[in-house]
Amino acid sequence: MKHLIALLLTIAATVTALGQTLAQQADSAYNREDYRSAIELYNQAIRTDGPGTDVYYNLGNAYFRNDNPGKAVVAYERALRIDPTNSDARHNLDFVRARIQDRPEDDSTFLTNLHEGIMASMTANAWAWTALAVFVLLLGAIALYIFAPAVNLRKAGFFGGIVLLFVFGYTLYVASDSASLSQSHEHAVVIVPMTQLNSVPRAARGSDDRVVPIHEGTRVEIVDSVPTPDDPVSPMWYCVKINNSTRAWLRASDVERI
Repeated sequence: MKHLIALLLTIAATVTALGQTLAQQADSAYNREDYRSAIELYNQAIRTDGPGTDVYYNLGNAYFRNDNPGKAVVAYERALRIDPTNSDARHNLDFVRARIQDRPEDDSTFLTNLHEGIMASMTANAWAWTALAVFVLLLGAIALYIFAPAVNLRKAGFFGGIVLLFVFGYTLYVASDSASLSQSHEHAVVIVPMTQLNSVPRAARGSDDRVVPIHEGTRVEIVDSVPTPDDPVSPMWYCVKINNSTRAWLRASDVERI
């Protein structure tokens, strides 16, 4: 009788698992604190069902719980590429970054940071619709300037049209920039405990080769790459920027593109 009950429970658990989606199975594994299984299932869900901001957010949580902060940063960044308004992903990304050993100084200008903040306030599609709405208002201002019988209304249409023209141009630029960023793979994150920034695209061979260590979770921008078939560890090296003023080379195998 006990064997029969155990068999029935096993069958019931199997049927329940089959009825769940991969993402739901991953959630169940995460709740059981089986983070390795959750990571595998979330990645399988992404390959099968396609990427999504929520599944990348959950994947980032699983990576962080599994002591993979570099992979967690990649997952959170991908979640934000899909939906910049995902506040949970942004909060957790900031949380992980605050615990990363290397935090390069941000030498971006105030206007650059302001633009990035504005761009992150909505998705690319939302910015495109906003640009369309501003364009409609611009047409209304032009019509008001041309057809309004009162001088004050025509002045309002003229000056309002000038303002709306600039607003339309900027919102169109933000929509284009946001769409380009969502498809960009120029940024990467260190996913090994430590790697080295070299002055040349090869392993250091002497004191003349400048070497700087950087650690897991550090974000870099890839500006160039060269094949290195003689390197037994990595067949490719990347020229990267840590910030706007620092460039160096590192093994491609030590980072993962966002």
